[in-house]
This record gives sequence, structure tokens and C-alpha cells, in this order.
Amino acid sequence: MDKIFLNQLAFYGYHGVFEEESVLGQRFIVDLELFLNLKKAGKSDDLTHSIHYGEVYNVAKEIVEGKRYQLLESVAEVLASKLLTEFPLLEACKIKLIKPDPPIVGHYESVGVEIYRERTDDE
Repeated sequence: MDKIFLNQLAFYGYHGVFEEESVLGQRFIVDLELFLNLKKAGKSDDLTHSIHYGEVYNVAKEIVEGKRYQLLESVAEVLASKLLTEFPLLEACKIKLIKPDPPIVGHYESVGVEIYRERTDDE
């Protein structure tokens, strides 16, 4: 399947289970893979047959920088649902949500979640 990808989208949010995360906030990095048929867009050179990257970015920003969630799993799920609702050509999406600086003692590059969701009849 064809896909559009947006990598390393950087946002500032207040998600996490620790109180200091809700007060201080932190960086979040988002990688998106959007699965859809791009053949018609490629042949027509018409954006109406594809998905506008800027609009996808704005949806991700709204979710990650908006309402606070305790779990990254919740942020990713809300983002996937919103993308599948807002973009009718989107057949599926893979979302990788990374927390580079969580308040965890230890040595690591980052923590995060990755989900894959497909369009269902109720979307």
C-alpha cells in the first residue's frame, strides 16, 4: 500500500502519570505513516486525491499539545481516531509517539508507543 509519512514532528505537551509532567510539560516526537492509494493523485497532480501534510500536522499538534492524558497510549489512540475521521481517503495509519525525556532514572534514548489502526465502518 502507498503511504505518506511525516517524521519527527516536535510538540510540547503535558502528558504523563507523574505530577511534575502535568506542571512542567515536556517534548514529544511524533512519526506518522498514512496509508492510502496515491495512484490517482500521482496521475492527476491534484491535491484533492491525496492528503494535505499541513492539515495532518495541525491535527497532530492539536492532539499532542491539547488535552492532557496520563498515558501515551491514549494520546496515540485519540490521534489515530481523529486522523481516520478527518481524512476520508486515509485507509490506515501508524503512529509512533516518543517521549525523549521522561522522568525515569536510567540511561536510554527515549520511550514511546507505536500503534497501527485501520478504518472501520464506524469511522
